[in-house]
Amino acid sequence: AKLEPEPVRFGWVTGVMVRCMLNIWGVILYLRLPWITAQAGIGLTWLIILMSTVVTAITGLSISAISTNGKVKSGGTYFLISRSLGPELGGSIGLLFSFANAVAVAMHVVGFSETVRDLLLETDSVIADPVNDIRIVGVLTVTVLLGIALAGMEWEAKAQVIFFIVIMISFVNYFIGTLIPATEEKQSKGYYSYRGDIFVQNIGPEWRGESGSFFGMFSIFFPSATGILAGANISGDLKDPAVAIPKGTLTAIFLTTLTYLAISATIGACVIRDASGSLNDTLGSINATGDCVGVGCGYGWNFTECTVAGTCEYGLANNYQTMSLVSGLSPLITAGIFAATLSSALACLVSAPKVFQCLCQDNLYPLIGFFAKGYGKNKEPLRAYALTFMVAIAFILIAELNTIAPIISNFFLCSYALINFSCFHATVTNPPGWRPSFRYFSKWTALFGAVISVVIMFLLTWWAALIVVGIIVVSLAYVTYKKPDVNWGSSVQAGTYNIALSYSVNLTEVEDHVKNFRPQCLVLTGPPSFRPALVDFVSAFTKNVSLMICGNVAGVSAQDVGSPGDEHVKWLNDRKVRSFYSLISAGELRSGARSLMQVSGLGRLKPNTVVLGYKQNWQTDSPHSLENYVGIIQDAFDCQIGVCVLRMRDGLDVSRTVRAHGECFCYGLQPPPSPQLTPFSAPLQGDNFKVVGADEQLETVFQAKQKKKSIDIYWLFDDGGLTLLIPYLLTRRKRWSHCKVRVFLSGQLTNAEEHREEIQQLLSKFRLIFPFPVGWLIGLFLWELALLSCFPPRSLPVVRKGACPSSLYMAWLETLSRDLHPPVIFIRGNQQDVLTFYCQ
Repeated sequence: AKLEPEPVRFGWVTGVMVRCMLNIWGVILYLRLPWITAQAGIGLTWLIILMSTVVTAITGLSISAISTNGKVKSGGTYFLISRSLGPELGGSIGLLFSFANAVAVAMHVVGFSETVRDLLLETDSVIADPVNDIRIVGVLTVTVLLGIALAGMEWEAKAQVIFFIVIMISFVNYFIGTLIPATEEKQSKGYYSYRGDIFVQNIGPEWRGESGSFFGMFSIFFPSATGILAGANISGDLKDPAVAIPKGTLTAIFLTTLTYLAISATIGACVIRDASGSLNDTLGSINATGDCVGVGCGYGWNFTECTVAGTCEYGLANNYQTMSLVSGLSPLITAGIFAATLSSALACLVSAPKVFQCLCQDNLYPLIGFFAKGYGKNKEPLRAYALTFMVAIAFILIAELNTIAPIISNFFLCSYALINFSCFHATVTNPPGWRPSFRYFSKWTALFGAVISVVIMFLLTWWAALIVVGIIVVSLAYVTYKKPDVNWGSSVQAGTYNIALSYSVNLTEVEDHVKNFRPQCLVLTGPPSFRPALVDFVSAFTKNVSLMICGNVAGVSAQDVGSPGDEHVKWLNDRKVRSFYSLISAGELRSGARSLMQVSGLGRLKPNTVVLGYKQNWQTDSPHSLENYVGIIQDAFDCQIGVCVLRMRDGLDVSRTVRAHGECFCYGLQPPPSPQLTPFSAPLQGDNFKVVGADEQLETVFQAKQKKKSIDIYWLFDDGGLTLLIPYLLTRRKRWSHCKVRVFLSGQLTNAEEHREEIQQLLSKFRLIFPFPVGWLIGLFLWELALLSCFPPRSLPVVRKGACPSSLYMAWLETLSRDLHPPVIFIRGNQQDVLTFYCQ
């Protein structure tokens, strides 16, 4: 067999450090840092650089911790956040970060195109006009970069090394140039080599233009610091991401920060803010008029006219190509600009598709699975490359660097905020699985990094920050609603566990109060899919209100009938039933049910009501089985637990027996006689048959909209109020809200009206406004109009041990409910008050 070629893998230097440094040394360094220094002054420019470094350094520490907490695969920032905070926030940031990198491609390409445009203007070789020249050059450039990226990671890495060498040469050229005495031509353009008074003059700010403010300059500079994730974004192409990402990222942040600080200080000490570039603007020239204004006067130059008029073409505040002026050989600075912009653009062009490909592979959002496919030994995302290319082209057509830069600042800041919050949240929740090998981080610095990133987002461009937050909220809501079938062991799960555990323990310290009573139900369903009507009935009044546990009693020597426990939980979730599932093995149904009553739940979250189905075959079943069934009711009363028994005319059990051939269940074959299944589930003999329940789509009467039907309550004696509370909880549901509740009482006809008024006042005090007639039980309920009738004679009668045979007890229930069309519920509380009209 032909062996597949090994994918290319990179170490921490070429894979992370060089890539991050190249992405940080972008267009801002060469074309905007001198201009920012002129606007903000050296002091505030250093503050801007250090503020950016604080954010990026804290983020670097956080991403180092996350990346060393287990093996990191492809997907970069998206992979790290999604596996830490879960798919909800991870999916949001995957979309944003992919888009931000695609826009960053445009930013760096536009910076490159501006330099080419300036060269064309100097040589009088304009293609169309200054703006369209940027667009033309930008489109051609991004097309060439796409070709390099499509050639493979080997070629992209080689190109990055070449760019790195060119940039280093341009830096050496620049610093040498600051030491060379200025020629007369350079002096006319504002360069005088190192001068103390120029340095002092340029320390303070001098704001100009619409963006002339501290945060205006910060918003333009900050995208230059966003390259710290360039190495992490190709995590799938690194030899050892856990070593390469921390080492390479932090080293890159340190070295590039020194570079920015040094260039800002040196160029601020050599070049004045305004100069005309005219050799005739000297103090002794005939053009000099009036008093001389500016630092240039001390060196024999008078730039007063253009300074006052605001028409100077040179100086830090006017010429984006100041670094070329200062350097020893200006073509080397131009080469550095080309290398910095193209390397940054290439890094972003590679990052965006790889992050987006990983997002598409996780299948969190619809319609994007097309971009998940990879090609070649490195599984290159060619389709995602095409999408990134089109997005970059769209923003290149804007052709204005100062407009593009603030847009992506918010996207990257949002990414940084979530990375830092991921680290903070994982540290606070402290799951046993949070064991990063990188130890040099703190949860409080991570939290500070997250907060400061959000604050800066709104201080930079508040409307863009609102758009970013809106995108996150919408995508978060979508993923939360869809609930993708993924389980990544996120810190959100750990946090949920901690909160649930803490609240459960705190709840045990509080005594129960009647005002907070909730029917917490143990529902003896067997496998839940066997009795969907029983599940739906209890869910109708417990969902989002109280506890529901579906209990299944299986034989000691047999496995659970039907599907494994996880499949039962999935069935409940697909049916949108909020319930736990509990399986217990026992020799008999009664002993298993008793065990469930005793051990189910946690602390205060334990059942106070048992719900079971009516035994349809009680007349034909064995006496022992009948004793077991009635014994469950006796045991519930002994445990001070209320009881509800649901009867439906067609029965509750919808399970059926099928013959299995391998994995195929063939319906329509003649099965063996199917026994009447109870919550005590015994397996069929042989491996060729299987008992299955209803699918999650089967609709029962309790799921249908009830319209204007009736709920009839036969309230004979006080059992604590459970008989009244359950119908009330049903009417709070939308599908039951239009039902008419009628309360029937038993009493003497001689004082019926007086009794009626007393009970009506009592219900009013309980805030249960039920219209009800008063009369005898026999002959008063109209089942043609009723959907649910509750028969609580003492509601459900208490079984007296040794005094009432089980068959007689069942005969009494049979007499009350036989041949009734609507569902019938027998309810008996545990004599605990569940209703009160007091406020305390």
